[in-house]
Amino acid sequence: MTPSAQSGTERHPLARKEASLHTWALGSQGPGSYDGTSNMSTLRQDPTTRHWVILAPRRGARPHDHVSIPRQVLPERDESCPFCPGNEGQTPPELLRIPDDPWKVRVVPNLYAALQGDGDIERTGPPLFREMPGVGEAEVVVESPRHDMRLDEMALEDVQHIVRAWRERYRALIDKPHVQAVMVFKNFGPMAGTSLIHPHSQVVAIPVNSPRLLRRLDVATSYFDDTGHCVYDDLVVAERAAGVRMVDGRGRFVAFEPFASSSPFETWICPTFHSSSFDELEDGDVSDLAWMLSSTVGAIRRACDDPDYNLVLYSAPSDKGEDIFLWHVRILPKLSQPAGFELGSAIGINTVEPEAAAEELRKALAV
Repeated sequence: MTPSAQSGTERHPLARKEASLHTWALGSQGPGSYDGTSNMSTLRQDPTTRHWVILAPRRGARPHDHVSIPRQVLPERDESCPFCPGNEGQTPPELLRIPDDPWKVRVVPNLYAALQGDGDIERTGPPLFREMPGVGEAEVVVESPRHDMRLDEMALEDVQHIVRAWRERYRALIDKPHVQAVMVFKNFGPMAGTSLIHPHSQVVAIPVNSPRLLRRLDVATSYFDDTGHCVYDDLVVAERAAGVRMVDGRGRFVAFEPFASSSPFETWICPTFHSSSFDELEDGDVSDLAWMLSSTVGAIRRACDDPDYNLVLYSAPSDKGEDIFLWHVRILPKLSQPAGFELGSAIGINTVEPEAAAEELRKALAV
């Protein structure tokens, strides 16, 4: 579905917000607008973190070596791969299989987990030298029996299996007493940190609060105290009203390039209904989310010359953020490398304006 088809304010619950949000987003030269002519650097602030980002399109033309790693031609099955059918005995005992036989998705404990076990979570040591046991859970979601399969090439039913596996493992882990947060993520390609080629993602439960999530919850709490609204709900309404950064939409989900994207082609997939925790995902929404994941990853692949990418799902724990947070998926293509300035200042430099990125992704969807 095209962005224009999604712009009707009567179609989704979050679109029925105050008219001030629509005015803010649609102002001809005001915040959220874009005339497509600027080559000057601009600073934009992310309303969900209050971090600043530098949009510097002219830096994209500076001399540098573009990092591109050719893809291997892969076999359908690799005898040496522990995730391929027939090698199930090379992984720890599985935690979930969808469907039973033959399987399309398997979830197994990570053999090389950074955190494991459910023991003592007491902190020890003085305040400046505090530590605790490395308890937690780390699981691998084997996304396909085929060694050469890609997320955007899968049948919709197979992507639905992946989404269901994420949700079921999230639900199983978030209620454990030693778990403070659960992360669902996918690293695709060596520049994104993957160590095995076979299509897979990960679910990790940690015994402390994620600093990135804490920051978002703190900002969202402050915004709610000031306005009585969820900042993410308002952001989705404003982006849909502006339209210029919208990429696609299906059912109760939309994809867009955030106004203050921290890196080129950063893309969010958000519900258009309020839901703070991913474990609340209803069966009726699984298919549309699966479609959006596959479609968006495919558009990035075509528009950006098949880059490596990270996909991260942000979700508030079930007992936190009920009114203030909106779970969402963030896709970060590896098109640039943070250097000294970015690492030292925590200010991202984005050489592709989100409006231009959205236009390229819409074109890629039309192919």
